[in-house]
Amino acid sequence: MADHGDPPEGPPENSASGGEDEYRSLVFDESFVRAARLQEFSAQERMGEHARAVRSLPGRTLRTGSRAALALVVLIALAFGTAVFMGFRHPYQAPVGRRVEPLRMAFVPLAPRGAVPPGTPAGLFASSPAAQYPKGAEGINVPVARRTDNFSESQVLTALTTVKNYLVASSLDPDVLGGNTVRPVESLLDPDQMAQFERSMNEPYDDGQHAASGWLVRFDPAQVALAPEIRVRGTLRYAEVGADTLEVVSDHTFTYALRPAVSGPQQADGASLFTVRRELRFLLDREDLRLGRLEVRTSYVQAGPQSCTADTSGALRPLLAGRRAVSRGPAGTDPYETGRPAAALCGTLEVSSLPDRAPAAPQGPRGSGTPVPRP
Repeated sequence: MADHGDPPEGPPENSASGGEDEYRSLVFDESFVRAARLQEFSAQERMGEHARAVRSLPGRTLRTGSRAALALVVLIALAFGTAVFMGFRHPYQAPVGRRVEPLRMAFVPLAPRGAVPPGTPAGLFASSPAAQYPKGAEGINVPVARRTDNFSESQVLTALTTVKNYLVASSLDPDVLGGNTVRPVESLLDPDQMAQFERSMNEPYDDGQHAASGWLVRFDPAQVALAPEIRVRGTLRYAEVGADTLEVVSDHTFTYALRPAVSGPQQADGASLFTVRRELRFLLDREDLRLGRLEVRTSYVQAGPQSCTADTSGALRPLLAGRRAVSRGPAGTDPYETGRPAAALCGTLEVSSLPDRAPAAPQGPRGSGTPVPRP
């Protein structure tokens, strides 16, 4: 019987019986045949005149879609390589964020010449320069916001509003004034000033950088009871101090009516006035404007009546009705002391007469030459 690979008439006579054909190891599968460059003509095609035995097949070419994909891969590789190269060779450095500096502060206690006059809150306000001052936050007026070279009108308004929020929180909030919380003030600060602020609250010291009175107004609730009415007047002004920074300077006078913190009924005329003038300089960059926060750069505070020798680093120490200052000189300063220096200052309280006209309107923008507070 003929093998599967033998011709129908059987194997050739000269072949070895049962032997393997020397070409049987070659397998001509369909892919091999289709890849051939030559193809034999059929018998009918070879009968034609001058017909050739074989014909050439066209070479295999890439499909159009494959060529487009390959070109796209090459372009992406070139673009990526160019970007990496330019990243290493770029002559400009990445912009460096603005460095937030510590708050610099100065506090000047104002000592009275005689005894602190007593009275009712209404009577005291009516006979003082604060008679025409607005009440509470109404006295912190935001000027008309106008665009600058690099900031829009809305950005300027945001800066002014943020500063007003800080003044309200640090000078008018009853919980802050009474020493119950500092969160309303802390939430408005740039995070880079947080460590200095927390140290000023937890370990206050009169060294020009870590007094609580530089950040906010605070009274000792064990000594002082605060009347609800507070009179305020002042100004806000702004200026652009760089392509990415706005400066806002505030100058406000706050007048508080205070009583001794005693249990039981109090005398109707046992109140007294306490005045705090705060000159603050704020800086706000674009990130601060976006997040509604600020940097307090300088703080200059005058407050009285109080004794110059009182320690006001943690809380203000008002002289209440009928009391006198022990001494008008500031606390002693020893230049040979190797510890932290004390920023001891003092002034004499002078109260002007009752004004006869309305306060001046808040000021708008000024140039970069605007004088800054004095610390």
